[in-house]
Order: sequence, then structure tokens, then C-alpha cells
Amino acid sequence: MSHTLALCRFLAQLDYEQLPETLLARTEELYLDWLGSALASQGMHPIPLFERYAQKMGPGSGPAQVIVNGGSSAYFAALVNAAASHLVEQDDLHNSSVLHPATVVFPAALAAAQDLGKSGRELLLASVAGYEAGIRIGEFMGRSHYRIFHTTATVGTLAAAVAVGKLLGFNQEQFVNLLGSAGTQAAGLWEFLRDAADSKQLHTAKAAADGLLAAYLTADGLTGARNILEGDQGLAAGMSQDAQPSRLSAGLGSRWALLETSFKFHASCRHTHPAADALLHLMQREGLSAADMAHVQTRVHQGAIDVLGRVKVPASVHQAKFSMGTVLGLIAVHGQAGLNEFHELALSDPAVASLRDKVSMTLDPEVDDAYPQRWLGRVTVTTTDGRTLHGAIDEPKGDPGNTLSRVELADKFRRLCQFSGARTPAQADALIEKVWNLRSAASMAHWL
Repeated sequence: MSHTLALCRFLAQLDYEQLPETLLARTEELYLDWLGSALASQGMHPIPLFERYAQKMGPGSGPAQVIVNGGSSAYFAALVNAAASHLVEQDDLHNSSVLHPATVVFPAALAAAQDLGKSGRELLLASVAGYEAGIRIGEFMGRSHYRIFHTTATVGTLAAAVAVGKLLGFNQEQFVNLLGSAGTQAAGLWEFLRDAADSKQLHTAKAAADGLLAAYLTADGLTGARNILEGDQGLAAGMSQDAQPSRLSAGLGSRWALLETSFKFHASCRHTHPAADALLHLMQREGLSAADMAHVQTRVHQGAIDVLGRVKVPASVHQAKFSMGTVLGLIAVHGQAGLNEFHELALSDPAVASLRDKVSMTLDPEVDDAYPQRWLGRVTVTTTDGRTLHGAIDEPKGDPGNTLSRVELADKFRRLCQFSGARTPAQADALIEKVWNLRSAASMAHWL
């Protein structure tokens, strides 16, 4: 367990003064992006179910804020906020770990920071710790893990736990026990996609809340398995066929994995984004419209087939976001695949459905070899007049090399708030400024 110990030592010794300015600024940007994703889901199924559960189990108020509806305990605030921020498919993604860190790290960290009276600086430090640990554990678990398990649910439990453990000031030994108690709770399976089930929100809700649970119990003396990651009966043994223990400790303190995290531009599963961008680029280059397309072949990595191949004809808006044909149909017919397009057109527009049925996915060796470090977009369009046209992009919009600026992130935040009506334009602008000044917040209590 040498790599696990190295990771735990790094987490225990990590200090705010070690964090470079670029890292702190990006953490604030990721925080704003997460907050917008949570606000955009206000009132949307199934989030009220999580709210009612939290209210029923109590307490009805508390020090931690449920973003869409009042206060509660840290545990239930983390639960509801994590469910809320993973619904509209606008939260971030780290490519090589295939992990959505924000939707599990920030809900747990914010809830604990409010409960413990921690500052904005302490929240940022804890969030960096959660990202750095979660991304490395996701990379350690390998590609085989993601085929069956939803990494944000499994690894996300440990990422959330680490963030809260950092707020609690854990030493190396406590982080070892914390990973054991978080890892033994890790769960989440992709089978829900076949049925358009609501489990994806349950996954992130439980990951954030169970991570917080593990941290608070560890602080009170609960012990956990010492070798939960690398052990003979640990996570990798049970959930992976290609685990790489060295990924747990690689580049600690020199490689800031958080900086590699991508923002989402389209409101859909990230696996659809490379093809969507490639098609959009091709349409603009060739002056194509949906009516010109007889067939669209997307050349993809195996992970995209594993996740998106389950959805043939989407039965819900959320399932439509995991349909390559629907996403490309929105791009081809309407020029974009945003929240409004999904909710107003994805299931009802016959032109989108017509294009959806013309889309296929084919495994491409070049694209598959690059994945998950790089998510390449490759499409081939056969036109109605017999031409064969190729589109390619190497960095989808939102990737670190093609990232969203602060201006673009602020615009996205405003759109997310407007979509749900969760905040007025003036309130949205005020929140943006608060996030850009997060480091100066003396206490996260009542921050919202």
C-alpha cells in the first residue's frame, strides 16, 4: 500500500500556501460552474424527492444550506446538493479519470465548511484535496472499472470524503482510515441508463453524503480498512481489471490534476461532445444543414459505446442526453444542444428524431487509443447528393486546451439560473462576484 500511504501523506501535509494562483483561480471557476449546475435543477424531477426525504428525516433547518431549498444538517445538504448538481448534465469532467469531481466534492465540502464554520480559503484547500485524490483514484481504477461502474458514484465517495477530511484537519493515519470507510461504501452501476431511471442523481447524492459520513465518523475514532485501494479484497480487486497503483501517487505536488478538468459546453453526456463539436465544425465549414445529411457516422472510443450504446430511442429528457443521435440531431437541426433545446425539442421535434435515426457509432482505433487522456471527435457525413465529408476536432470546447473563459463561465452561470428561475439576473451577478471573491470569505456560514 505504498502508493496509498504516499497519497495520504500528501493530503495531510497539503497547505493553502502551496497552492499556486492558477490553481486557486481555477478552483473558483469550477465552484461557480458547479453552483450554476445545482441552481439549474430547481424544481425538476427527481430533485424534489431528495428534498422531501431530507425534510422528512430532519432536521428541518440547520447550519448547512440546501441550495435549492433552505437549510439542513451537513449530511442532508450534501445529499440534496450533490443530486441537484448532476441533473442537467452541465457539471465538469476530468478526462483521464472519467470523473465528475465537482458534483461530489463541492457539496460535501460546502456542507462541512458551513457546519464547521470554515473560511473560503479552507473550502478551496479542501476542494483541491478532494479533486487531487479523486482524480488519481479514478485513474488508478482504470478503463475497465468505468464499463460497469459509474466512477463518479464509486470514486466520488472517496473524493468527497477527502475534502471533508481536509476540513477536519486529518493527519496521515486518519486519511488512511478515511479512505477505508469511504471505499467500503463505494457503489453505483450504469444499468440505470437502459430504463431511463433516476439513479444517476442517487449516485452523486450518496457519494457526497457517504463521504461526509465517513469523515465525521473517522474524526470520532472509527477505523477503516487500511488497504482499501490496493488490497487483495479492496476496490481494485473487486471493481477493476487494469488498475495501476502508481497512478495514486504520480506527480503529487507537481502535477495539479484539478487544472486538467474540463467544463461542459453542451448540456449532455460528455461522451457526445467530441462528435457534436466535430459535426458543428463540419457543418460550418461545408455550409451543411440537417436536410443535406443522409447518414452521420461517429467514430468513437469504446467508453462512448459502453455508455451511449444503451440508449436507442430516449424515453426522457435526461436519457436523451445519453443518446448520440439525439444530441447530433439537436446540433444539426438547431445548431446547439443546450438546456432549452433538450427540454423543448429533444423528444418532440420530428426533425431531430429523423436525424437521430441516421446516426451510428463505430469504434475507431485512433480515438480509442487516445482515450481517456484525450477525447477526439471524428464524424463522417454522407450527404443526400452522394458526397462523403469528414469532420475532426482534437479538443472539444471546454477542454483545458480549449477552455471557457471567466466571461464565458459567467454567461453560462446566468443561463443556468435563468433556465430554472432559481435566481434573478441581479442575484446571479451578485453570486458570480461572491465566487470570484471566495478567498476573502471569513466564514462559509450563510454564504448563499
